[in-house]
Amino acid sequence: MSKLKIGVIGVGNIAREHIQAYLKNPNTELYAFCDINEEQLRKMSEKYHITRCYTDKEEMLRALPELDAVSVCTWNSAHAACAIAALEAGKHVLCEKPMAASAEEARQMAAAAEKNGKLLQIGFVRRYGNDCDIVKDFAANGSLGDIYYAKATYLRRNGNPGGWFGDKSRSAGGPLIDLGVHVIDLTRYLMGNPKPVSVYGATFQKLFNRPGLKDQVGYRSVSAGEKDICDVEDLASAMIRYDNGAVLQVEAAFSLNIKKDEGIIQLFGTKGGVKLDPEFELFTEINDYLADVRLARPTALSFDGLFSREIDHFVDCVQNGTPCRAPAEDGIEIMRILDAVYESARTGHEVLLG
Repeated sequence: MSKLKIGVIGVGNIAREHIQAYLKNPNTELYAFCDINEEQLRKMSEKYHITRCYTDKEEMLRALPELDAVSVCTWNSAHAACAIAALEAGKHVLCEKPMAASAEEARQMAAAAEKNGKLLQIGFVRRYGNDCDIVKDFAANGSLGDIYYAKATYLRRNGNPGGWFGDKSRSAGGPLIDLGVHVIDLTRYLMGNPKPVSVYGATFQKLFNRPGLKDQVGYRSVSAGEKDICDVEDLASAMIRYDNGAVLQVEAAFSLNIKKDEGIIQLFGTKGGVKLDPEFELFTEINDYLADVRLARPTALSFDGLFSREIDHFVDCVQNGTPCRAPAEDGIEIMRILDAVYESARTGHEVLLG
């Protein structure tokens, strides 16, 4: 089987993860780069020895009909346009999360994939973690029972990356759509992908990107600069109700007055509860005693290898027709939730989803 020729649209920070994963996969050839930032494009092309470089996606797609697939790693507002262009050109697409800037854009992307008979996989990378696999195992054998409630937090004390992340015209939102999307998707996936039926949300713009603070942010966008716009929320909170009666409470923040950054996921079932903090813990009953269970081998959450597993799955789906683990329809449901949280925050009322 010949190697898949891969193009990457948007070669900023997250693209590095895709690039490294493609380089490790024996069935892919990293073939072309595209980015509107000429300096960033030059740096990345030199680093990875890519000679087919473009500043316009349409030009790249016209010039390289031999491309098999594309990773879309741009800022959020460009996801739909880039993915649709690639799909219309007959390429398979792996699109970074969030799927789009709105549910309507996400539907347009899915329609383009169906029309052209191409795979559109969404970059829900947390689905490929060891923690996800372990919880899935316990849920499948009945150890958790009926999962009826979940709590998830993704909180940073000083973690606005700057650049396009704080510019709503490019990001479509702040920590909810950037960080919260990860834990909303992961908890929903672990609960069996129930349909959302109602959402109540609140967002806050109080700390913004902590302008003037001397402490440095740990993660910075390659587009960050002294004249960055910051018009996104710095904290979002939401309650999401699903069609099976289950409820998720989620919090996400770029800037929050807490002691340290936090990323905790909890699932509560009729037979057991799970906490990822990041180690795996199970709370249950054994022989009529309350019991706390930890696995003997190390099971701490590790992001090492997540993108490789995701990319390997994408390649397997394209080459072998393996069912996609993160299909477009899941991306649409998550965008419906995100849209509803922002709408609820704007109006102050619950949003019902049909």
